[in-house]
Amino acid sequence: MTGEPEFHDEFEARLKAYEGRPAAATGVGRDPVNAPMIRHWCEAMGDTNPAYTGPDAIAPPTMLQAWTMAGLSRRPERTAAYDELLGLLDESGHDAVVATDCEQEYLRPLRPGDEITFDSVIESVSGRKTTKLGPGYFVTTRTDIRAGGELAGTHRFRILKYASARRPKALSTPEERRPRPVVNRDNASFWEGVARHELLIQRCTGCGTLRFPWLPGCNSCGSPEWDTVEASGEGTVYSYVVMHHPPFPAFEPPYAVGLIELAEGVRIISDVVEVPYDKVRIGMPVRLEFRRYDELVLPVFQGVTR
Repeated sequence: MTGEPEFHDEFEARLKAYEGRPAAATGVGRDPVNAPMIRHWCEAMGDTNPAYTGPDAIAPPTMLQAWTMAGLSRRPERTAAYDELLGLLDESGHDAVVATDCEQEYLRPLRPGDEITFDSVIESVSGRKTTKLGPGYFVTTRTDIRAGGELAGTHRFRILKYASARRPKALSTPEERRPRPVVNRDNASFWEGVARHELLIQRCTGCGTLRFPWLPGCNSCGSPEWDTVEASGEGTVYSYVVMHHPPFPAFEPPYAVGLIELAEGVRIISDVVEVPYDKVRIGMPVRLEFRRYDELVLPVFQGVTR
């Protein structure tokens, strides 16, 4: 179907007919819950909770989806109904997709050795919505995850299938605006510091633990009281990705996005600049600088090559 799609009750009724139909049936985790994956997860997240180590270890609850993922291969348990629904949206002009959010509920802890099975259902398809990306439909799937046949948790995943609202090039601004950060009462002081060219790290006044990103309470002792320390600006690339796709008007791919470990021990995600994207390496020293993008000031990290 080409051009502007027709929107009518019949089309939305066809979409709604998929609600309640399976999206994935009789899925089996590729590996049992296991200590190496738990260790890698905790190292990547910087999570040192003792509950995740030792003979009585449990898996971090937020790993719930990890035990069901199929890797880069197509999921063999994905159903024809789900493919049909996505195909129907593609044919109607809603051929772009973006993941919007997920919700998880944890019913019992998972432990090394647990064998994972799961089933997914198309829980809901919204009516047509108007978004900044373009008009589209939200599709929500719910996955029930079991260990040894016992329900261990649920995972709801929502995507937006939309018709891209791309502007004609003639109407594009010379320099696109960067996406705006979400500023709330928990992180407003951080962004105020950035505006002053200061990178502030929260410090718990109860136990002295530094934390980033900013949170309303301490993960170590639970205290809600905190002050700040200013980062020295020195750090190293702990990990990184090179972004090629999807393209975004405010960025010029390919470019490197780094997980930067600051000298103070906390980590922050930011651009790695002044170094070609294919020269960025784990362990590379970086130095903080602040750059202005239109009226927005952001912290970025300049790669230091030896």
